[in-house]
Amino acid sequence: MLGKSICSGWRPFLVLCLSFFIVFLHIMSVLELRQHSAEEVPQRKQYKKFDHLVFGPAAGEGLSDRLQCEGNKALTKTYFGASSKNLKAGSNIAIVTVFATYNTAVDQQTNGKSIDSVTVGNISYNKVERSIAVLNVFVNFIQETMPQSNIIILTNPSSKLPVERDRLTILPIQGDYSREMLMLQRIRSYIVFLETRAAEHSKWKGQVSHYIFTDSDIAVVDDLGQIFSDHPDFHVALTFRNNKEQPLNSGFIAVRGTPEGILRAKSFLEEVLKVYTSKFMKASRMLGDQLALAWVVKSHSSFDVRRFSRKQAFMDQISGASVLFLPCSIYNWTPPEGAGQFHGMPLDVKVVHFKGSRKRLMLESWNFLKSTSSSDIADMLCLILRSGRTKYDF
Repeated sequence: MLGKSICSGWRPFLVLCLSFFIVFLHIMSVLELRQHSAEEVPQRKQYKKFDHLVFGPAAGEGLSDRLQCEGNKALTKTYFGASSKNLKAGSNIAIVTVFATYNTAVDQQTNGKSIDSVTVGNISYNKVERSIAVLNVFVNFIQETMPQSNIIILTNPSSKLPVERDRLTILPIQGDYSREMLMLQRIRSYIVFLETRAAEHSKWKGQVSHYIFTDSDIAVVDDLGQIFSDHPDFHVALTFRNNKEQPLNSGFIAVRGTPEGILRAKSFLEEVLKVYTSKFMKASRMLGDQLALAWVVKSHSSFDVRRFSRKQAFMDQISGASVLFLPCSIYNWTPPEGAGQFHGMPLDVKVVHFKGSRKRLMLESWNFLKSTSSSDIADMLCLILRSGRTKYDF
């Protein structure tokens, strides 16, 4: 009787312990499975962004129509120096960009230095200062290669840009220049600018000023005037690349400065704006303008998109405007694509676009160009070609 009582008293305890033990083994097996699964699934590669130039091979080695380099020294003769001498007397060119600064919170300080500060050469910049530094280098390159051109910066009326140069005008245009709406505002500012120029055409007295709208993170490395003399019949010019989803880049748009050219270009951009606001507002911060440009162009049933895969400039009639399509490889060359689909750098490249995390490279390139009298633009392009695959800290 006593034995039965003891057994009956221990039995629930043993059952409870056994249950806990089974649950514990199950939990351990699940944790081990998850650990092995995490080890087997490849982790997304984290790319380090560098605070100094990183050099690699120069793409395009051995190609006769591409820049050849030995270190940062150009070995091949480039076509730089072609200028706008053939433009009619009185013609001029203005480079137009939209620029805005943003009042960020007070930078956190560590040992008296901003956490967000970067150093290029011997100069340190916070976020706002490095944006202004990029704008200054943008102006530097234009005045180096196109000293007779004018520069116009379209900006928010409340912006106070510390940029003062000869032949430079800061033109306030009302609008929403917030980060989320900047790409949309850029098209609106272009349209307002062209409206103003169209209204003033009676004051020109026969003089014609052509306009090239660009991003502010580009370097003009050769005179762009020949676009208007070599292609006398276009109203607006865009740059294209062999990219199925985004064949057009909005960072370079040229407009012929005749009354008809301005009005046709304005109407074309108004069509782009209409498509942008009706179809691509979800991409208002980035890419919306490029998607809208591509939609307007490709929506014409007669347009042959296969031409985007070729390297030659071509023209077509789009929304009542004669549109010239120029290859990005020459008029909107970018460092990462230089190592990819562009297969190096063409000898007649005219515009380098420091898209994304390559603003440091833009500043470093200018410093290199001005560091010694023996360096020229071709040598600087070798530096860009060798270091452009890298993503930098800004």
